[in-house]
Amino acid sequence: MPEDTLNSTMIVGSNIRPAPTLRVDNIRVAYGNTPIIDALSLDIKSGALTAIIGPNGCGKSTLLKAMARVLPVQSGHVLLNATPIHDMPTREVAKTMALLPQGPVAPEGLRVKELVAQGRFPHRSLIRQWSRDDAEAVARAMAATDIQAFADRPIDALSGGQRQRVWIAMVLAQNTPVLFLDEPTTFLDLKVQVDLMTLLRRVAHEDGRTLVVVMHELNVASAFADQLVMMRGGAVIAQGAVNDVFTQDNLLSVFDLSARVLMDPESGRPVCIPQVSP
Repeated sequence: MPEDTLNSTMIVGSNIRPAPTLRVDNIRVAYGNTPIIDALSLDIKSGALTAIIGPNGCGKSTLLKAMARVLPVQSGHVLLNATPIHDMPTREVAKTMALLPQGPVAPEGLRVKELVAQGRFPHRSLIRQWSRDDAEAVARAMAATDIQAFADRPIDALSGGQRQRVWIAMVLAQNTPVLFLDEPTTFLDLKVQVDLMTLLRRVAHEDGRTLVVVMHELNVASAFADQLVMMRGGAVIAQGAVNDVFTQDNLLSVFDLSARVLMDPESGRPVCIPQVSP
């Protein structure tokens, strides 16, 4: 099997709690005195893959970090089952939501299986050390991402696609019903992007988890997302089903992109073809 090809093993039956409701209610997020997001509201579809797209600097990663409680909100709330996440205990949040940031870096010399095992940290305590549940969760995550063959290799000895699979395995091992991923396919070959997004869609559809993914490649987002969120200037311009959001008018207003939008006859998904001047 090629080393950047995923198998179809999934982690169904891993005792993940049902996906909670997730809502962003009129939040404001700022860096210092500079507002990045203001009065933004958003409903995330449970048990589905939501892709957030928009031009560089529009606030996609800021929104993701606010939803994951990495960044504070100056006003408004991020609600998990109607409870503001900033009112929840940190360990409870970590058992409910996992975040894979953009461009994560592993300590030098750390092996694959050691990094994946880090995903079990929220489930451990002084009185609860490594257990059979932890070992099984790590094994399921490594099987789902097809990384068992290089479990003992150092992270820095892997290809870019392999490293991303290891990081995704780590967040899967955390066994949370909500996962946030910030541009997990950036700088990867198209085939590797497709393999990773196929895996993430299976996680949503077969495990019933809620995934929110910041994405850069428009047509890849259209091909794999259940829900699209288009942002510009710190605001949500459009949100909803892919075929409703991925339109010629929205691409022009959000990305300043002149493109034709065609429907793929096999998938029924929209594809954008940039219009190039002769």
